[in-house]
Amino acid sequence: MAKASANPAAPVVLVCGDDDFTVKQRAKALYDQWCGELGGMDHEIVDAVAANTGDALGRLNKLRAALDTLPFFGGAKAVWFRDCNFLGEDRTASSAAVTAALTEFAEMLKGFKWDGVRLLISAGKPDKRRSFYKTLEKLGSVESFVALSADDKEWAGRAETEVLRLVRAAGKDISDDALGELVMRVGPNLRALASETEKLLLYVGDRAEVALIDVRTLTTRQKLAQAFALGEALGDRDLGKLMRVLDQELWEIRTGVDKKKSEIGLLYGLISKVRGMLMLKDLANTGALKPVRDYNAFKTQVDQVSRSAGEGMPDDKRFNPLAGHPFVVFKTFNQSANYELPELVRAMDLLLGANVKLVSSGLDDAMVLQQALVDIVGLKPRRTVR
Repeated sequence: MAKASANPAAPVVLVCGDDDFTVKQRAKALYDQWCGELGGMDHEIVDAVAANTGDALGRLNKLRAALDTLPFFGGAKAVWFRDCNFLGEDRTASSAAVTAALTEFAEMLKGFKWDGVRLLISAGKPDKRRSFYKTLEKLGSVESFVALSADDKEWAGRAETEVLRLVRAAGKDISDDALGELVMRVGPNLRALASETEKLLLYVGDRAEVALIDVRTLTTRQKLAQAFALGEALGDRDLGKLMRVLDQELWEIRTGVDKKKSEIGLLYGLISKVRGMLMLKDLANTGALKPVRDYNAFKTQVDQVSRSAGEGMPDDKRFNPLAGHPFVVFKTFNQSANYELPELVRAMDLLLGANVKLVSSGLDDAMVLQQALVDIVGLKPRRTVR
C-alpha cells in the first residue's frame, strides 16, 4: 500500500519503496497521466540507474539539463528521473560526492521556477534522513510502497486485492477458492502474482471466470508455497507424497541449496501443521465449525466464530487456528477429517519425541523424521478429504 505525504498537487513527486514492481507501475501511470494532461512532445525520461559514483553524478547532471531545457514549441514539460538507485544507504548513495551533489541539487529545487515543469522521481527505498528526501517532502508529494512480506499478517489480503484488480480489469472474474489457491501458491510477491494472473487470463480464453482447476493446472508453487508442501502432504495423509517431499527437503538442506532450512525447522513446521488440525478438529467436534464444500460459506463461519469468541482466541497466530489466511484454514480444516482426534494427539506426541531425538541423540536426522511420519500417517491408503 502507498503512503503519501505533502501536497499531492505539487509539481514534484517521489514514488519510492522496496516494492519495485508497484513503484514502476505507479510511476509509469503517473508519467503517462502527466503527458496526457500537459500535451506536447517534449517530455523527457532520464535513466537514473547508476553503477558507481561517477554514474550517479552524471545522471544528476542530465536531470539538471532536462529541467533547464524548455519545450521547443513552448508549453509544459514532464521529466521522469527513472529508477534512481542512489537515494538509499548503499555505497554509491553514501559517497561524499553523491551526498554533496544531492544536497546541492535539493537547494536548486527549492529556488526552481516550476511554471510549466513537473518532475517525477522513481526510486528504491530512500534514506529519509537525507536532506534531499526532506526537500522533496516539503516541495511536493512522496508515495512510498512497501513490499509484501510473509511476516505481515495482512499480506494475503493485499495480494488478493491486486489479483482481483487485474482480473476485473480484463473483464473476467475469479472464484473465491481459485483466488485463495493462487495467492497461497505464489506467496507475497506482486510481480509473480501479476505474471501468474496474466497466464491464467490467457489460459481461460473466452471463459468469464478463472476456476480452481485452472490455478491447479497452470500455476506453479513458488518458494513460500513449497515451504508448506511437507505439511500439506501430511495433512492429505499421503505417505508416498510425504516421503518424496521429505527427501527433497533433506536434499536441499544437505547440499546447501537453501541455507535457511534445517531438519529442526522442518519438524517445527510439521508440529505447527498438526497443532492446526488438532485445534480445528476440536472446533468441528464442538460444532463451532461445520463441514462445508463451499469456501465462501466457510469464510462466513470463520468470521462468525472469530467474532463470537472475542478475547477467547489467543493473539499468537501459532496458537489461534483461525488467525491464518481463510483459504489455508479451509484446507487445514478439511484435512483434519483425514485423522481422528486421538490420532492427532498421538501425532503431537510422536513429533515432540522426534524433537528430543534430534537435539539430544546421535541418531540420523532423516531416519528420525521418516519414522515419525510413517508412524503418524500409517501404511493404509489415504482417506478422501472433504
